[in-house]
Amino acid sequence: MRPLLPLPAIAAALVLAAPAFAQQRVEYEIRYPNRVHHEAEVTATFSGVPAGRPLEVRMSRTSPGRYALHEFAKNVYGVRVTDGRGRPLAATRPDPSGWTVAGHDGTVRVQYTLFGDRVDGTYTAIDATHAHLNMPATFLWARGMEGAPVRARFDRPDGWRVATQLAPTADSAVFTAPNLQYFMDSPTEVSDFDLRTWTVPGPGGRTYTMRMAMHHLGTDEELDRYVEKVKKVVAEEIALWGEPAGYDFGTYTFLADYLPWAAGDGMEHRNSTIITAPASLAQAEMGLLGTVSHEYFHSWNVERLRPRSLEPFSFSEANMSGELWFAEGFTSYYDALFIRRAGLTDDAEYASEAGGIANAVTNAQGRRFFSPVEMSQQAPFVDAAVSIDPVNRGNTFLSYYTWGSGVGLGLDLTLRSRFPNLTLDDFMRAMWRQYGREQTNGLAPARPYTVADLRRVLGEVTRDTAFANDFFRRYVEGREAVDYAPLLARAGFLLRKAQAGRPWLGAQLADAQGGGVRIGGYTTHGGSLYAAGVDAGDVIRSVDGQPVANAAAMQALLQGKRAGETLQVEVVSRGTTRTMPVALVENPALEAVPYEAAGMQLTPEMRAFRASWLGSRAAR
Repeated sequence: MRPLLPLPAIAAALVLAAPAFAQQRVEYEIRYPNRVHHEAEVTATFSGVPAGRPLEVRMSRTSPGRYALHEFAKNVYGVRVTDGRGRPLAATRPDPSGWTVAGHDGTVRVQYTLFGDRVDGTYTAIDATHAHLNMPATFLWARGMEGAPVRARFDRPDGWRVATQLAPTADSAVFTAPNLQYFMDSPTEVSDFDLRTWTVPGPGGRTYTMRMAMHHLGTDEELDRYVEKVKKVVAEEIALWGEPAGYDFGTYTFLADYLPWAAGDGMEHRNSTIITAPASLAQAEMGLLGTVSHEYFHSWNVERLRPRSLEPFSFSEANMSGELWFAEGFTSYYDALFIRRAGLTDDAEYASEAGGIANAVTNAQGRRFFSPVEMSQQAPFVDAAVSIDPVNRGNTFLSYYTWGSGVGLGLDLTLRSRFPNLTLDDFMRAMWRQYGREQTNGLAPARPYTVADLRRVLGEVTRDTAFANDFFRRYVEGREAVDYAPLLARAGFLLRKAQAGRPWLGAQLADAQGGGVRIGGYTTHGGSLYAAGVDAGDVIRSVDGQPVANAAAMQALLQGKRAGETLQVEVVSRGTTRTMPVALVENPALEAVPYEAAGMQLTPEMRAFRASWLGSRAAR
């Protein structure tokens, strides 16, 4: 990583790095005169447009960290276009997300009204309390000017302030970005937020400022307690990597909106994260801390240590990557682990986390169809994607977050068990050194990685290429689940059946109109009802000749049954009534508990293994 330069030096270096765009610039201004009705007025000015060439301006269809299409142009209206002298220009619509402008004088100014009322990491929300701006959902851009420097002015009514990873200027309302990629990756909160700051040391005597800008309805005392916990998690993450991620303008910013009208979300960005929730600190502090842990880890893993398939990010098409099991999944593995290492949870709580991962991966029906690499490529269909036709995800999909965390858990414990003094932490640091630390002057990864690179580095770290190849063949490019039980046993965690002998229908049960039990979703492959041919929308009227009044009565009936028994079930299915045998299968759910909680002996070797795995790194 290059030494941190003062802001003017960085700006000068960026200009020198892109002489082709020296005469081009992009300026934005956003105001909110009708904010009570969720509208903003945006002006985008494009200067240095080549003479005689029509300018194509566009609203994004995707957003960094999201992989599906979101069609942000749907919330743009009242578009007016003028040239540098204020003369009206005609704009044609070649497609739903674009406008083409001809006859300009080298400057094109586009003004429009934007509607936004969703507080999360993908969209924009404007109201009387704040302007919560995700850039692709807010600002249109010009094709061919992606490398031009950007300058943005944010209206600040009612004494509002601006929190963002954009580079500040002498004017506290104006911020800059070196290019479109960085600008679009820079969400911004404009409000009367609460701010807490602290510093962390970096290599070479550098110091980085960490900022928590929180828009919430809680108290100062709640925020202070929360920030103290965040500091501990941040310290554990830096201890793993050995250094902060090298924040470009000397700061990293947590943008938190914990508001009753917000949606739950967390979205990573290069020097910031935006985290939203409808819950307060008083209601959900530990859950919110988990999202902070996850998103901050992304400042290394995915923002700088980045898959080649996502660099550069496309704002016009869905972004597909086969590496999300690592970029998102390994991050999911670590988020709870850092909270444990920070001493904010205990061994039993972490055992429950690890058991949940092992259960989800082991019992996932989606493993029949896709590997972690292939499941990652499903992201454009599932990452907040919208469709109206039914899908069979319960039987075909295992989240790359979950499966990747399972791969991470299995690899970490395997390394600790098989290779003395070697852990997943070592593998992550090796990937950082080779593919994450070096960045370009344009604030982008210099050397994005592929799945093949991950496999190769694992072989180098272990000095066992055969092991690395076999692990990837079986658990990354294959569809096998790691055998978690003996690995967790090394740490004195018992992986066991959570409901041994209990029957499992594999279905969501709801009360049916007029009595009976309605199947609320598609039944799960391997469950009792799937095997019997019962599916979504079917209604169970009776069991063994006795009427079943509702879902609660069905659950009570099952309490007296054991796996292996067979029931005669009357089912109404799309106009047809039939009675069928339903063979009850055992609930396959797994859980993990510490040996000591299960009345088993925890040996000194297990205790040492557990401490090495779950103990603090920052305190060493």
